[in-house]
Amino acid sequence: MTKTTTATYALIGGGMHFEDFTQGYCFRTRGRTVTETDLVSFVNLAWFTEELFTNTEDREGMLLKGRVVPGALVYAFAEGLLMPSMQDTGMAFLGAEIKIPASTCVGDTIHVECEVIMVRPSSKPGRGVVQTMNRVINQKGDVVLTYNPTRLIKAKS
Repeated sequence: MTKTTTATYALIGGGMHFEDFTQGYCFRTRGRTVTETDLVSFVNLAWFTEELFTNTEDREGMLLKGRVVPGALVYAFAEGLLMPSMQDTGMAFLGAEIKIPASTCVGDTIHVECEVIMVRPSSKPGRGVVQTMNRVINQKGDVVLTYNPTRLIKAKS
């Protein structure tokens, strides 16, 4: 068997650099189905003890009838789906406004559609500021969460 060093191979899977973003550029992620295990794990980890998320029997008086998942979990999945676009290039999350116009339930498959709405150089060299409008969309085409993250992104040079 011949040994090689990583220096002989190009690394793939890195994120987009500041120069790759232009205002109006749109991209989307792959999809991900939300499972019962996802809901239970997240509720227990974050201690979301709201009966909407923990009680499967007494649903009659609840506004939402399905196995609804917390918006915080949907947001976390959206960021996870976007990670490949920022791998090794995302430097800082600077803030966002989040809105949840519709519910997400166990069994829904979501993806994220992003539009670049602001691009500007940073005050420091080698980086820039990028803001996107992100829409989380389920398998029916419903927008279930929107947010507009502003991020510090590494430049190519």
